[in-house]
Formats: sequence, C-alpha cells, structure tokens
Amino acid sequence: MFEILQKTYYSERVVELIVKAPLIARSRRPGHFVIVRTGHGGERIPLTIADANVDDGTIMLVVQNVGVSTAKICALEAGDSFTDVVGPLGQATDIERVGTVVCCGGGVGVAPLLPIIKAMKAAGNKVISILAARNKDLIILRDRVAEHSDELIIMTDDGSDGRRGLVTDGLEEVLNREKVDKVVTIGPAVMMKFVSLLTRRYNVPTICSLNTIMVDGTGMCGACRVTVDGRMRFVCIDGPEFDAHGVDFDQMITRLKTYDQ
Repeated sequence: MFEILQKTYYSERVVELIVKAPLIARSRRPGHFVIVRTGHGGERIPLTIADANVDDGTIMLVVQNVGVSTAKICALEAGDSFTDVVGPLGQATDIERVGTVVCCGGGVGVAPLLPIIKAMKAAGNKVISILAARNKDLIILRDRVAEHSDELIIMTDDGSDGRRGLVTDGLEEVLNREKVDKVVTIGPAVMMKFVSLLTRRYNVPTICSLNTIMVDGTGMCGACRVTVDGRMRFVCIDGPEFDAHGVDFDQMITRLKTYDQ
C-alpha cells in the first residue's frame, strides 16, 4: 500500500497528495509519471510526478476531479492509501543548458511543468514561466514556480489575476522582446496546439507533454497512440514529451473526445 501522508486543496476540485513511495522518489526524473489505482478493480489513472523528496521517500501528485475515478482519488484523506502506484513510467525530460527557456503551463498542467522548470533552472538556463487559467482561482503552484523562475507571467481569461489574455499572448510578448532558445508547454491539448503554431512561426524548438487516454502504460494497449511526424507513437513509452511541431494535435483532440458524453 502507498500511504497518503498529506493532502492540500488548491481549489474545490484540485488537490495535492504527498504519497509514500520511496523507490519511485529515488528513481523519478522530470517528465516521469505513475499510474495509480484506488480499490481492487479500480480504474488505472496516469498522473505526472509533480515533485519528489528522496529523503522523505515521497512523491507529490496533483489530481483534478473530472470523473468517477478521479473523484475517488480526491476523496482520499491523509492516512488512506492507494491500492497501487506503478512507476516511474515514460521517458524523462531532456534537460540541458540551451540559454533561455520559456515554460508555458495551463491549469493543472502547471503540476507536471514544475519539475521541468526546476531542472531547467538548475541546469543554468534563464527560465521564464507563463501560467495561464480561466481565472485566478485556477492558478496553481504560483510560489513554487516563481522560486525557480527568473520571471513569472500570469495570464487569465477574465483578467482576475496577472494580465488578461491567453498563454499565447504572454508567450508572443516574450518572443518579440528577446531570443528564446526553447519552449516547453503542458496543459490542455488545444492550448498546446496553439502554442506550437505560434512557436513554429518564430522557429523556436518546442516540447509538449501529451495527456492522451491511457490504460496500461506499457505500450501494450495502444490507447494512447498519437501521430508525430507522420508516425504512430505511444505516449506511455515513447513520451509523454514530443516535438510539438510534429504532433498531429487535431487527431489527438478528436481521440480525446471518444468518451465525451
């Protein structure tokens, strides 16, 4: 069993869980994820490892209540345990010193972006972080992101926090004022699509982390398949990160709607 040591609410539907998982904490790298299960026969839910503490043997998971299974996870309290936590899975982020890196996070996509921001800064890069959401209540991890960023830009649809506008508005301002060597984007698929379209115009290398439907997490089921540079790839074993300019986002968005009611 993997005990939940601490639970923090970011909002009514988003929680942070600190989970005892010493082997995973020791081996995880930025970009890795786990698959968790609550109850025997429960649905397998992929969650990116937002942070880890090797000394405490813990990992940090951020969960948004969007359905039956995630509601069960969000209802867990400190002292409860996951039935299973499998990982770390996927390919780790390629961290190197390139110069100026802009990290764009939308909604709960800021959680998997946090370890990348930390690692990019530790590697000696100038890190500009842009966090975006519909309103100020949906901006998460602001202080932790700011701690590891040279500059933090907040964008909200309604202007209730930071500047009014989309993540692409903030990103284009940065692209117009200085040389950017790399962009990393994590968030809703449509957000990553438009970040990619923008950075393609400016010829800036861009990495995205995909959040496709996933079942087994080991490349066996094929549920997470996406098309990248005309080839079929599996997000669980080939990703979750890919060259954003090669991803067929329209196909991915269509497949994500498979189980919409």
